[in-house]
Amino acid sequence: MYTNRTKLKVRYVETDKMGIVHHSNYYAWFEVGRGEFILESGMSYRELEENGIMMPLRETYCKYIKGAKYEDNIIIETFIKELTPVKVIFNYNVIREEDGKLLAKGATTQVFVNNDFKIINLKRKYPDIWERMHKLFT
Repeated sequence: MYTNRTKLKVRYVETDKMGIVHHSNYYAWFEVGRGEFILESGMSYRELEENGIMMPLRETYCKYIKGAKYEDNIIIETFIKELTPVKVIFNYNVIREEDGKLLAKGATTQVFVNNDFKIINLKRKYPDIWERMHKLFT
């Protein structure tokens, strides 16, 4: 199973009055990690959408363990927990690079839909794209 490791540095704008990263930013980081993960399959989100494939969120989850702070170097680990022809579940670990501490972990569930937002069977309709994603899952 492939795990993408995306490195980021916490920006001041991402922190709150308490000096820690505001909880909403973790979802933006998940999206960055997911985008980089998709790139590893040999395509981009833009290419998926140009082919008529969209991946709207159906469910999100984040458990906050320890707060990230301004200028922390963090790593977003992204991997596929579950892949079916109609949905994908990505898992994420947010790790502080300096000490390896797990700061947060989360998941997003996305469905494969066409431009009319009707669920599609990715394996049947786009077997080449399915194969690229499946290769990163197994």
